[in-house]
Amino acid sequence: MTKLLQIGSLVIRGNGASMSTLRKLVLLNRANNAAILNDKSGLNIVQRRVIATSNSNDQNKPARQQDEEKAENFLNGSSATYVEEMYQAWLQDPRSVHKSWDIFFKTNSVKAPPTLGQTSAAAVSNSLALQQLPPLNQLMQLLQSATQKSQQPFASSLVPSTAEEKAVEDHLKLYALIRSYQIRGHKMAQLDPLNIARSLDVTNEKVNDLTPEFYNFSDTDMSRIFTLPKTTFIGGNDAQLTLNEILDRLRNVYSRSIGLEYMYINNFDKCNWIRQQFETPGTGELTNDEKKRTLKRLIRATRFEEFLARKWSSEKRFGLEGCEVLIPAMKTVIDTVGAKGVDTVIMGMPHRGRLNVLANVTRKPLEEIFCEFDSKLAADEEGSGDVKYHLGTSTERINRVTNTKMKLVVVANPSHLEAVNPVVAGKTRSEQFYRDDKNGDKVMSIILHGDAAFSGQGVVYETFHLSDLPAYTTHGTVHIVVNNQIGFTTDPRSSRSSPYCTDVARVVNAPIFHVNADDPEAVIHVCKVASEWRCKYKKDVVIDLVCYRKSGHNEIDEPMYTNPTMYKAIRKQPQVLQKYAQKLIGENSVPQEWYDAELKKYDTIMEDAYNNSKSGQYSKSKLWLDSPWKSKFIFVFVWFVCRKKKSILSLSLYP
Repeated sequence: MTKLLQIGSLVIRGNGASMSTLRKLVLLNRANNAAILNDKSGLNIVQRRVIATSNSNDQNKPARQQDEEKAENFLNGSSATYVEEMYQAWLQDPRSVHKSWDIFFKTNSVKAPPTLGQTSAAAVSNSLALQQLPPLNQLMQLLQSATQKSQQPFASSLVPSTAEEKAVEDHLKLYALIRSYQIRGHKMAQLDPLNIARSLDVTNEKVNDLTPEFYNFSDTDMSRIFTLPKTTFIGGNDAQLTLNEILDRLRNVYSRSIGLEYMYINNFDKCNWIRQQFETPGTGELTNDEKKRTLKRLIRATRFEEFLARKWSSEKRFGLEGCEVLIPAMKTVIDTVGAKGVDTVIMGMPHRGRLNVLANVTRKPLEEIFCEFDSKLAADEEGSGDVKYHLGTSTERINRVTNTKMKLVVVANPSHLEAVNPVVAGKTRSEQFYRDDKNGDKVMSIILHGDAAFSGQGVVYETFHLSDLPAYTTHGTVHIVVNNQIGFTTDPRSSRSSPYCTDVARVVNAPIFHVNADDPEAVIHVCKVASEWRCKYKKDVVIDLVCYRKSGHNEIDEPMYTNPTMYKAIRKQPQVLQKYAQKLIGENSVPQEWYDAELKKYDTIMEDAYNNSKSGQYSKSKLWLDSPWKSKFIFVFVWFVCRKKKSILSLSLYP
């Protein structure tokens, strides 16, 4: 950044480094020259300043009051500067200052005032050294030369005269490079599973400061060893690394399958905590048990969608194909918060993927879900009046990972999109209130979003702004965006102005973790960190699952008419289950026999549930209720429809 500094009649222009050098040289030159300008009275400026100060005293004030004011004035900033000027002038020539100052400095053993920050011996030594400085005109020529060189980015303000100076300058450039990755590394992250030649950032702004060339590093510098700053954890136990290794680790953290946005958070400890979770080497690695669990959950999510497509090919179901990793992601969040003491998770979501969430997250019986597809199986009772992919549920079950009892609630959503957000927040707040859960340690919420709706609907912004208000806070919500990179049929570049669909979350300093949904292990790591963030700081956090939508808006639409380029890539895209299974089998994390057995096992479960669903005993609409009341005496109004299709209003008493 160009700066201006005026010295007398001169105006010097340069960058921050040249200005810093200028200040040092000017201070040294002042001490060396200390020019004494005489006026008509024959007194120099220093002497006139002392006399003027002495004459300005109010003779009418009591002596004690005058002494107190003098003591007080001596402590202010201008007096400290004045004392320093007197002292520097006295070091050059004791006769240049007033006799009173001469006596003061001599009687105090030439002790520097506190503002000078040096002992008298050091000051005298500095004064002798300053006398050997070159004249002012030579110094100005040197500064002009340095200013011309500083016009290029990150060029040195002065040519380093020693190897030590160059090492310091190179370390400063390295620290700037590391910080650039922490701030803007997400712009280079490989987030799109389709690998379409465009950035996820709709602004498509170029990022130049993430390359070593921008900082004038050459190929010969790649093998040099640098000391890492305290604001990064990429070194692990190593305090020093080669430049090449530093760049590799920065790219692995910030520019692979995860894109991190957090440096706008106005709290150093929070930023440092996030850095530690992602930058520390080895933190994103999963154990073999975690890999098998993730693969097993992917099998259930994928085979469930395939089963529905095979049995009801002409039905709308708003499937999860293209983002099957959502199921392992949600279950990882529930596992992590369950281990932290949370026993109730209230969830809200749009229509896409709802049936899969009901089946594989809350474990709503498959028979009940399959009944809703069969029009011949009329429900025993009415109450919902809505379609199957808008309904909710409430279940209590044992979490096998943490071995704790969990209550899982999916709130019914009459809207396809974001209207359920404040409902979930209000329900969570209510349950926290009645359970005296003042810090959200027992009850929390998870809200799923679509990418276009997240950036397009005002209710999202409004709900975020309620999140930290004392009367409304739920002490942190985990937001998961199923980012299909399309809204109905609209390309994001035609539907929003912000770089990402998640930018609305910045208003509450919520960290945003973008992740490629075709990298299950990266997704699991992000979900762990997000869950721990919510439990530790009780603040909102956003997980952006960058995926794709295999079918159109629903399974009946043909998307090739409106988005041919995207859907040509989707047609060629292998399933994430296939890719991840091949990866684990190839690295001997799971055997092929185990994988085949898990596929067959879940297929058998679904076939059995399908056959059982035809009996009609599972056809009960009341199971859509997400808040079953357990009080002993509750009066409710319930609509019953008799077989003759006559509606009556009945007042019922539930035991």
